[in-house]
Amino acid sequence: MAARIFQSNHPLILHKLTILRDVQTNPKKFREVVREISILLAYEATSDLGLAEFEVTTPLATAQGYTLTEKIGLVPVLRAGLGMVEGIWEMMPTAEVWHIGLYRDERTLKPVEYYNKLPINPTVQVCLVLDPMLATGGSAVATVSLLKKWGAQRIKFVGIIAAPEGIKRLSEAHPDVDIHVGVIDDHLTPDPKGPGDPPAGYIVPGLGDAGDRQFGTA
Repeated sequence: MAARIFQSNHPLILHKLTILRDVQTNPKKFREVVREISILLAYEATSDLGLAEFEVTTPLATAQGYTLTEKIGLVPVLRAGLGMVEGIWEMMPTAEVWHIGLYRDERTLKPVEYYNKLPINPTVQVCLVLDPMLATGGSAVATVSLLKKWGAQRIKFVGIIAAPEGIKRLSEAHPDVDIHVGVIDDHLTPDPKGPGDPPAGYIVPGLGDAGDRQFGTA
């Protein structure tokens, strides 16, 4: 099985991505646009949800109606993933939200888990892992591994910008996980060679640190 990778290329997403990339975009506007892009990405990522048919009565007659048969879980990777929850929750207000806390060790670039409040047994049929940036892929792989250990049956990754390295790592580690992103960028920054070089493992051209830019902590 090979992972299915979906790069949106939707005009609205590309327009809004440009706002996120702009270094002049302030945190308030940045958060608003993250929310808007997340709604558009979730719309695409949920196109194959299961439906059951039933009849509904309109003011004039009866019509064929549909209801979702799968319960959705939103799994934002703290802290940057928090900004993606609100918009998707508006579309799917019955979705459960479970937080996974991971941070990337800036020396090793490996994920370190610090928070996990998943219930004992799975309570949803589909999990959407939310993280704006799929960079090295370490956090995404670790989150999906946690969800599989928990017993999740269907998992999808939803992100805004990805690097080829992150796509490769996630798809090889979990080929059964669909990957939905707004755009796939060029590469990751290498290990710095001098004091003026950027840290390793950042997406280029990217948008910087999504968490810092959302919460004004850069």
